[in-house]
Amino acid sequence: MHDGQVKIDLDAATSFLATHGRLLDRRRLQFLLEEGDGEGVLAALEAYRNSDGGYGWGLEPDLRSNLSQPVAAMHALEVLVEVAPVTTSPRAIELCDWLRQHALADGGLPFALPVPDPSGCAPFWAQADPGTSSLQMTAQVAANAHLLGRHQPEVAAHAWLSPATEYCLDTIRRIDGEPHAYELLFALRFLDAIADHVPEAQVLLERLGRWLPSSGSVPIQGGAEDETLHPLSFAPHPGRPVRALFSDDVIATDLARLAAQQQPDGGWLVDFAPYSPAATLEWRGYATVHAVQVLRSNAS
Repeated sequence: MHDGQVKIDLDAATSFLATHGRLLDRRRLQFLLEEGDGEGVLAALEAYRNSDGGYGWGLEPDLRSNLSQPVAAMHALEVLVEVAPVTTSPRAIELCDWLRQHALADGGLPFALPVPDPSGCAPFWAQADPGTSSLQMTAQVAANAHLLGRHQPEVAAHAWLSPATEYCLDTIRRIDGEPHAYELLFALRFLDAIADHVPEAQVLLERLGRWLPSSGSVPIQGGAEDETLHPLSFAPHPGRPVRALFSDDVIATDLARLAAQQQPDGGWLVDFAPYSPAATLEWRGYATVHAVQVLRSNAS
């Protein structure tokens, strides 16, 4: 695949996932490239589901607990969004029911629920406060739910989503200093997801956009030495309101950067430090699918 100077080797990416990737990401890439078999993706996702309607079992690679967690809900919704144009699942409503059960009084979600067995888990998951709402977590989960709601109206109308949305909007309105990079990332993604039907979202997008440098790249405070959010982290797809925060040249440069990061083994790396050997490969598989998604959606 290529667009001007942006070239990647899809065969090598597929080979990398066949060699190193988890089944879910192999199915996701197959669906992306062949535009079919959403049921196979959903079957792979099912292995991470718990009987309570939530998801765990390392769906978030650095949180390997089997118990259901908000971040695993985010990943599950992400997968459901990917296949929704082809096939939808009743699991989406069951997951929203789980989210409603675990939302806090203000409508927000905690960064993580308690982790009784922290084996293979990053400390920031195991040590999170389950009694305090997190804008970062609530925004990323709610953003994916709004994206899914475009295909499943019953998700958009679910009783959990409206309070979560109001929590995010109210918290974003009250940001008066530079937010942490990840909080900025997911707040912008959330606003972009609702911008089509919430007029205030555009105003808040522009307000938060002032924290983006002209390069569009934001280092992660407290992260690994080279850990950085790039323009395509914030605005991966063309035609969305958040993309207007970046110049065409900045996006073109970042597309070239992303394409050039394909490794000789066909996969992509991550610039943060995973917390187990298994997570290292799982994150690489996830990053590889994401890179192909972004580059394909920007190809012309």
